[in-house]
Amino acid sequence: MSTLLDQLNKLRNYNAWVRSSDSELAEESLDQGAGLESLAPDPSPEMIDRRIELESIVMRRERPVLAIRDNSTKLEFIDEADSEIWRARLEKARPMLDLVIPAIGRVDLTGAPLSWVGTGWLVADNIIVTNRHVAQEFAERKGDEFTFKMGAGGQISASVDFLQEIDNWKQLIFKLIKPLYIEQAPDIDVAFFEIEKVSGNDKLAKPIDLAAQIAVTENIVTIGYPAYDSRIPEPDLMERIYGKIYNKKRLAPGGVTKVEPTRLWHNCTTLGGNSGSVVYDLHRGEALGLHFSGSFLKTNYAVRADVVRGLLDRVRQGRASNRAETRTPQTKLPEPPEMLATRSSVTGVVRQPGRHGVSLTIPLKVNVSIEIDPAWIANQRPPQRQAFAGGDDTEDYIDENEGVAEDYRDRVGYDPAFLGAEFEVTLPVVQRNAEDVLEFDVGGNKQSELRYEHYSVVMSRGRRMCFLSACNIDGNQSRKSARVAWKWDPRIPRSQQIMKECYGSPPKFSRGHMTRREDPGWGTPDIAKLGNEDSMHVTNTTPQMQAFNAPIWLALEDYALQHAKEDAMKISVFTGPYFSEKDPTMYGVRIPLAFWKVIAFIHDETQQLCATGYEMNQEQNLQPEEEFVFGAFTSPQLNMATQVSIRSIEARSGVDFGRLVDVDPLASSYESVEGSPTRGALLTLEQIQFVR
Repeated sequence: MSTLLDQLNKLRNYNAWVRSSDSELAEESLDQGAGLESLAPDPSPEMIDRRIELESIVMRRERPVLAIRDNSTKLEFIDEADSEIWRARLEKARPMLDLVIPAIGRVDLTGAPLSWVGTGWLVADNIIVTNRHVAQEFAERKGDEFTFKMGAGGQISASVDFLQEIDNWKQLIFKLIKPLYIEQAPDIDVAFFEIEKVSGNDKLAKPIDLAAQIAVTENIVTIGYPAYDSRIPEPDLMERIYGKIYNKKRLAPGGVTKVEPTRLWHNCTTLGGNSGSVVYDLHRGEALGLHFSGSFLKTNYAVRADVVRGLLDRVRQGRASNRAETRTPQTKLPEPPEMLATRSSVTGVVRQPGRHGVSLTIPLKVNVSIEIDPAWIANQRPPQRQAFAGGDDTEDYIDENEGVAEDYRDRVGYDPAFLGAEFEVTLPVVQRNAEDVLEFDVGGNKQSELRYEHYSVVMSRGRRMCFLSACNIDGNQSRKSARVAWKWDPRIPRSQQIMKECYGSPPKFSRGHMTRREDPGWGTPDIAKLGNEDSMHVTNTTPQMQAFNAPIWLALEDYALQHAKEDAMKISVFTGPYFSEKDPTMYGVRIPLAFWKVIAFIHDETQQLCATGYEMNQEQNLQPEEEFVFGAFTSPQLNMATQVSIRSIEARSGVDFGRLVDVDPLASSYESVEGSPTRGALLTLEQIQFVR
């Protein structure tokens, strides 16, 4: 329920923000607003879901995402998300769009872990621009020059495909000959590459003009290659409003909401993969910016086009340098000559699409990756909070009514014999950092195992979070329960628990469950409810980026249940963070960069104990100003769930898993302490190996 209400409020806020800056769209959306107002204030999940769907329809009108066909613009708006306002604006801009769309391509790689990494576009006859963080995936500085990086099989090669469209098998590929310039962090996120010239029918498109003046406007589009974004905290919301087609050329209209000395803010719909996209002014026919970053339902950022142009001029004249001793403030241009507050206007409504050219189509669902301007938020009344059974409507709701240690005297915690007496699996033991295990007093006796309903936690005194969480799951008795507030555990001091410091809205972290909320929720209704509520202790959490949990990582327990002994449907799951000297300190808390998971069960076919190990890494997620580069993985990568041997988890975590090491199908596999798994990243659950 909390997640649904959170989604609804985010959509409401976002739609209200868009309407506040675009009067024409606000008027067009009045009918949908009336539909929302007509709904009774019913707090049931079904009614909240209906409200989310209606808000999504409004958003599809206001900020649609359109497919591009054959590199030109035939507008195909469909279903209730039709926007006559955007149809008219895009139809009027058709001559400009037909010129600019062919100049935008997807950056593809050969010989690299990623098959593609972002978007690039032509800014000169044989030069493309993209982001620094895109370029750094395959190019680097060597001395006074730039070169392509080395991959596993030799030097990485790169190209730009100016098609890569939905349902189009054709390609239009040009090789990148050499890196011309990569701006050094933390300055502007820009890189330039020389692209090959080809004569004949496949010649390069006309470069996109770069604007000399940047202004707030309602009439822009972003064109690029959105990819599935595992970081988004509400992946189901992303699917609801975007659909499941990624990695292809898309056009997303919107507006520039703010202009700063070197960057602009915009609210076009984007995802990771849009890194390097053009932000294009439909009124003046110029590029306004180079998109480089965005936050879900908040805002997007782009390097201003005049800043890009100034740097490009210096690069072409040989005056740009990344060397620290010779760098000049070339990326810190003066304030724009005028911070225009004018807004482009478009008159006339075209109700029928033209019959010539290529197609822009609105998918049934669209995605948003946008940040609300703080200046606008400051002037708005916060949305009405909605109560629901079991807690508050926000993830940050905290139960300040601390219980007492006696409340937990009946908790038996993790059961080693849960899978059967002959298959007993003892609680893992922290060995390497045993002196850091937090102990507490229970009836005059020292204990280190915090027992909850169906699961247990072992805490680190120094890190103030768990070494591990161990849970028994009975799939035959699973029950759903309402989410409740986050709780302190009264058996240990609050000073040994992290409730607030690093947690909150982005760029802060989410409270990432180690034992999933639903996992201990089984048994009789009362017991299942207690297990669910016990999972909401902060002792069972670690700091995770808002969308760290990829779908496969979240589904590992469910997939194991499908392969467990059919008449029992039982598994035991152990989860924890890797504590490392490399872990950064943020908001006063050392943040784990990686996590492990071990699942044990009786295999349905072999009838024998089986255990598998997995890792996931959030290191690249800790880059708040830069989007990820996205593409199909061709080798193991960060931010992907990976099956690894339990022996390697032992070596890296310092936790002893006892007999589980020997029943692991990867027991003979070699991995170093730092990982380097011999198996690839899990792109599908079917890749998991359960038996030798």
